[in-house]
Amino acid sequence: MEERARPTEMSAARNIVLGVTGSIAAYKAADLASLLTKQGCSVHTVLTADAKRFITALPFKTVTRHPVVTDLYDEEEGWQPTHIRLADEADLLLIAPATANVLAKLAHGLADDALSCIALALNPKARVLVAPAMNGKMWLHAATQANVATLKQRGVEFIGPEAGMLACGYEGIGRLWPVTEIARRAAELVA
Repeated sequence: MEERARPTEMSAARNIVLGVTGSIAAYKAADLASLLTKQGCSVHTVLTADAKRFITALPFKTVTRHPVVTDLYDEEEGWQPTHIRLADEADLLLIAPATANVLAKLAHGLADDALSCIALALNPKARVLVAPAMNGKMWLHAATQANVATLKQRGVEFIGPEAGMLACGYEGIGRLWPVTEIARRAAELVA
């Protein structure tokens, strides 16, 4: 009997790296990961240190059936650094929720954690979809808007934020776009 070569973990089509950052909306990202997995996407989650203050890796590992990267130095078997492998094999980098902090890192090319290193090393064929979630004043701040403009000029697509009641007690823009709509757009981008 001929033995087949084992595919790499992300060799199937529709590979999504889901970056989750430190927003109260981080808990919604587990539903997003589940929806994308059910649509046949291979979802690999990266939690920032701040995201881990809102949600653990376990729900993501369970719904995606893949290890979760929580540190730049998380390593799997093999010689290639995990963040480089994920960047090389991704069809889509989806950051949801995306904080003002991660938008600034992406706009200025900072690479001090696994997510920002993946973004900087991302293969040129991969798309980037960002779903912001933050206080409305943070979203509307000139610095954040300049970072958004920079990222849009580089081809990054934004979905949201939407207006409504915010976790901080204010009402206004800043809520994470509905996860069903984020999942729909992400699936379209990798179709």
